[in-house]
Amino acid sequence: MGTGLSGCATWLDAGTAQTQQLLAAPPAGLPRRVLLDATPFHPQTELQCGPAALATLLGAAGRPVTPEALTPEVFVPGRGGSLQIEMLGAARRHDAVSTVLPPRLDALLQEVAAGHPVGVMLNLGLSVVPLWHFAVLVGFDLDREELLLRSGETRELHLPLRTFERTWARSQHWAFVALPPEAVPATASLATVREGRIGFERAAPPARAVAAWQSAWQRWPNDVVIGMGLGNSQVAAGDAPAALRTFAQLAEATDNAAAWNNLASLRLRTGDLPGARQAARQAVLRASAAEPAMLPAAQATQAEVAAAHAR
Repeated sequence: MGTGLSGCATWLDAGTAQTQQLLAAPPAGLPRRVLLDATPFHPQTELQCGPAALATLLGAAGRPVTPEALTPEVFVPGRGGSLQIEMLGAARRHDAVSTVLPPRLDALLQEVAAGHPVGVMLNLGLSVVPLWHFAVLVGFDLDREELLLRSGETRELHLPLRTFERTWARSQHWAFVALPPEAVPATASLATVREGRIGFERAAPPARAVAAWQSAWQRWPNDVVIGMGLGNSQVAAGDAPAALRTFAQLAEATDNAAAWNNLASLRLRTGDLPGARQAARQAVLRASAAEPAMLPAAQATQAEVAAAHAR
């Protein structure tokens, strides 16, 4: 979604299926109680739950910033609050990788158990009369059936699981983490980790993008999107030897035409003409066999390599 707004309202109590499932069969290894007590707290001013929640997450990630400094980045006066896309983008501009989490209550608790506070969007009103609110989940107690949040002017709000789930469901279960580039969310899917790092790369210096892609590469070695992101960021950061290793590993593991093509181009740039010729040939072979969209680029690189050999 991209239309959610921040706001404040009175809590409504109800129960839903995710709460029942969590209490009946919590994930293996999930502690009964966790509290990230060191998480910063920024009391919100009127209608500015978004800046306060984001400042809380960034502070926990070691990127201290005030809600006032974030307000111009995330608060949309004409909408009376903050949009999710602005929250994600502002986090990335402050050297944190923002990643949307799976729409599951157990995923939120697993992130907290991993030491990651979670930004959540709630609708404290009704579906037809929404009152949007951003808060930060910092703990839970399964025996008491409650969550603990930094919310509004309350440092440690104790909220029944059922109340939370109902208000969270009205935002289509939207939640995210904002972590240092060196960290990867405990529960995020490969697709959302890719998306978060692509967004971070657009906002961050190349060296920080390298750190973000490297941490994802350690979890998903030889994933094409992550490997290409890592190699390209290493090139942008001026580390050609590291990029050569990344592209070579990716190409050999996946036989991906783009990886072979990038490897050929970089070998050509660094003066390895025999290696460039071999990689360019592999790129054309792979593109011809299975990746036709890459064929024009692969053939162009092969022509460049041939011209360099002819000189």
